[in-house]
Amino acid sequence: MTPQTANLPLLGTLAGFRRFTVDEYHRLTELGILTEEDNLELIEGYLVLKMPRNPPHDGTIHRVLKRLGKVLPSGWDVRIQSAITLPDSEPEPDLAIVREDPDGYTTRHPTAADVGLVIEVADSTLAGDRTDKARIYARAGIECYWIINLVDRQVEYYTSPSGPVALPAYAQRQDYRPGDTIPLNLAGTVTVGLSAQDLLP
Repeated sequence: MTPQTANLPLLGTLAGFRRFTVDEYHRLTELGILTEEDNLELIEGYLVLKMPRNPPHDGTIHRVLKRLGKVLPSGWDVRIQSAITLPDSEPEPDLAIVREDPDGYTTRHPTAADVGLVIEVADSTLAGDRTDKARIYARAGIECYWIINLVDRQVEYYTSPSGPVALPAYAQRQDYRPGDTIPLNLAGTVTVGLSAQDLLP
């Protein structure tokens, strides 16, 4: 296991940790070699097992979806646990706010240029969401990343991504707790404030 993937459950039985390109990953799915039943996502070229879900995790996703649905500005959509295509990864964030697409993303997945915000709901995945997922989103230049942290009951708000550098990361982190108001920042524009209390179980 490499240091870059230390917090992720790698599927080590496939070609001894062989790294795949995004195009190769797409080809494996097109050929039916990988299916939804395999429960995998591509992270930095590695096939990674998605973590099993539990009621607090899934319930929080739907809680956040309902709140976002009430305030989302025109031109944006919310996707749940759906793929986004990045240069070396194809993660499936718990929620992503993406620009509307005329074809409804039926011919491609959203890319970083389409994404205004990614959100991960974290309990057992907290370490990986803070490191591995933050790294790939920062490398892709996704402007805003939230972790709904169920362990510490706070929303971690990451901004100022480094882009494709040797050690990609977000330069800014702000934590919001019950009683705080979280700005919804899409494409550099703060559209509305959301209550942290309303997003946390």
